[in-house]
Amino acid sequence: MHPLKDWPLQARRLIIGVLTDIDDTLTTDGAITADALAALVALQAAGLYVIAITGRPVGWSTPFALEWPVDAIVAENGAAAIFLKKNAGRSNEYGHALLSKLYQQDESTRRANDRRMQRVARRVMREVPGARLSDDSPGRETDMAVDHSEFTHLPAEQIAQVLRIMHGEGMNATVSSIHINGWFGTHNKLDGARWIVRELLGRELNAEMDRWVYVGDSTNDQLMFEAFDNSVGVANVRRFEAQLTRAPRYITEGERGAGFAEVAAALLTARTA
Repeated sequence: MHPLKDWPLQARRLIIGVLTDIDDTLTTDGAITADALAALVALQAAGLYVIAITGRPVGWSTPFALEWPVDAIVAENGAAAIFLKKNAGRSNEYGHALLSKLYQQDESTRRANDRRMQRVARRVMREVPGARLSDDSPGRETDMAVDHSEFTHLPAEQIAQVLRIMHGEGMNATVSSIHINGWFGTHNKLDGARWIVRELLGRELNAEMDRWVYVGDSTNDQLMFEAFDNSVGVANVRRFEAQLTRAPRYITEGERGAGFAEVAAALLTARTA
């Protein structure tokens, strides 16, 4: 991982969009900080696309899709996207009526998968000592999440046991900085990014990978770190360094929201240099 200052000016000048994780990348201690929010505002003002991609649920993500200056939030590891309706503005006056929501799976598939996930969840709670579903589980529509570091602590051996159960049940599973996420389907963060860039912006991400940057902090960002030459880890990614088989190319000095603000500053400086 190279220091962010080593990110070439020419590469930064090409960037048209930012894809970013949320927890411990945009947020600090569960909330967006003033510097990270100001960075989002500045990126939008400069005409860059900003899309957040998270393992958090649709329900949890909805208020932020209304409040943050982002083009969309892709939730539940690529399964669903939430974004403001065209010409809706950013007033909360009409609440969810301002938002559009898209899914990668049809309704019947989502219902069938939900029944399967409920069975897996019961098995995890029964077989893994100390395991509990995440507090944001009521807002989940296409996946399940087990808390390991947000409001409880699950040791590494129990995390591994949860993953074995999920994989054994035919689920995809990843570990974020706070949760173990499991779902049925082939989607993931990268697939979700390609999908929403095409659906919302009418662009083909595969054709312009060098024009986007991805910012993340954890092992569940490895697919994105590998896919994008312009990949950045905020400094707290170092706590997962020993577990990373695919590391970001660059790393910030600051952690969490402060690190994201560094990335935004690097992009904006390149536009005037």
